[in-house]
Amino acid sequence: MEIFKYMDKYDYEQLVICNDKASGLKAIIAIHDTTLGPALGGARMWTYDSEEEAIEDALRLARGMTYKNAAAGLNLGGGKAVIIGDPKKDKNDEMFRAFGRFIEGLNGRYITAEDVGTTEFDMDLINLETDYVTGVSAGAGSSGNPSPVTAYGIYLGMKAAAKEAFGTDSLKDKTIAVQGVGHVAYTLCEHLHAEGAKLIITDINEEAVQRAVNAFGAKAVGIGEIYSQEADIFAPCALGAIINDETIPQLKVKVIAGSANNQLKDAEHGDKLHEMGIVYAPDYVINSGGVINVADELDGYNRERAMKRVEGIYNALEKIFAISKEKNIPTHIAADHLAEERIARVAKTRSTFLQKEKSVLSRKNQQ
Repeated sequence: MEIFKYMDKYDYEQLVICNDKASGLKAIIAIHDTTLGPALGGARMWTYDSEEEAIEDALRLARGMTYKNAAAGLNLGGGKAVIIGDPKKDKNDEMFRAFGRFIEGLNGRYITAEDVGTTEFDMDLINLETDYVTGVSAGAGSSGNPSPVTAYGIYLGMKAAAKEAFGTDSLKDKTIAVQGVGHVAYTLCEHLHAEGAKLIITDINEEAVQRAVNAFGAKAVGIGEIYSQEADIFAPCALGAIINDETIPQLKVKVIAGSANNQLKDAEHGDKLHEMGIVYAPDYVINSGGVINVADELDGYNRERAMKRVEGIYNALEKIFAISKEKNIPTHIAADHLAEERIARVAKTRSTFLQKEKSVLSRKNQQ
């Protein structure tokens, strides 16, 4: 991997390699863009096949956070961290405290949060060394587990997508195929079941499947069968890159709206959905409830205020669907335009201020 070439291509700002021999910490912090504010993004712990794969994942995820935070209307840039290791057996307290010291050393350029493989307790350990962390335990005056809020945002976004596809945002009697029933998706299913939706589910975890079947009367299908179900909505809530050449021909739905990150394997697959008339809710917009929630901690967490901001996901998607129709472009491109235009506006404002400041200094020097 030619790191500088990759960073130049997507205009990254910073890549930090963190190593602490005593605790075994090996981590990467990627900062993509801080035009809107300090970079906010979770710390993921994962067993990568190579160091190069870990670096590439951190960079890719950081760029995604720039777009997510911008589209969500947050005054935050995009960053991400990955910790190399098995979250089930490689964790220790010293590792996360060491990681917290590396974050502190960035002096606020990067703010971390919970992600795949990390927990509230891990955030509490990081918090012992730095204040640049969100998602710590509720007992510490924070928002706690972001999963329920993420699920609520997905639910609202799905209703907005349903309105675009069916003319009404009611999900009553709609058949929804849910791929994965983990923490976020299970809570999403609670909302959908309460509204009267019919659920089809799948998951690699049999216990999770049975739990959803018992709670919601859901129909369980095999992992590979979820794509071909006769349904109104497909909700990808597990793996990324699942909208691809193999799965698209199997789809019989009118809407795709779920919590998984990076659902499109390639941009061309979003183009294909547009051609097929399938309403796709861009993943980084619809699943932004969690980051909106933890970002509220930076102002002193107020749950009522945070939930009001999460409700804005519905309106953000309506705006994206309108841009998509007006310009006849796929929704994933419309979402990118929305995020990029906001970043450009702020960059221009800052540039104007800097130019004025330089002009004043120039006049003073001439005097």
